[in-house]
Amino acid sequence: MLETLGSLTSSPWIYVVVAVSIVLDVFLPVLPSGMLVITAAAAAAAAGPPPRVPDITALLVIAATASVLGDLAAYRLARLGGARLDRAIARSRRLTRAHERLGTALSRGGGALVVIARFAPAGRSVVSLGAGRTQRKVTEFLPWSVLAGITWAGYSVSLGYFGTQWLGTAWLGTAVSLIALFAAGSLAAFLVRRPPEATAPAT
Repeated sequence: MLETLGSLTSSPWIYVVVAVSIVLDVFLPVLPSGMLVITAAAAAAAAGPPPRVPDITALLVIAATASVLGDLAAYRLARLGGARLDRAIARSRRLTRAHERLGTALSRGGGALVVIARFAPAGRSVVSLGAGRTQRKVTEFLPWSVLAGITWAGYSVSLGYFGTQWLGTAWLGTAVSLIALFAAGSLAAFLVRRPPEATAPAT
């Protein structure tokens, strides 16, 4: 598997795999999209001079764009509604609380929650589905989704690329970068789960 991944990172198909993984992981949060982005960025750092595959700029643009497209797909699906989705949300106290908090945050201009949740495990799913479920306007959700996608893609690509450059080897840079990505995810999950009273008061 590692050999396959290694050969894939030197092929243009890595862009397709990364894009599809990022789009779909809003519905299947178990997909390792963050790991793929970091691995591809580490391969870019270890590659020779341009032109090279993967290209770090192309990887950044593709990752950010795929993130926004996946968010919008989930948003539109939830906005169209459906009894099955409503029942699934109603059965989950965590999803219900998250959706209520999201609606309040967006109505107060506190869309930074969308950016923070992008790093939390399954946070992107909760936020994108929640924005559609609560019938938030696309003009309220989309700018924060774009910012979240750029921030997440920039962070993940930078980890893999600069981590490999600083540490000298792709495997060590990838390993350390993944630890940093998981640490950011744990912190984001903690911030998303904090009750509204613990956050800064609204102005």
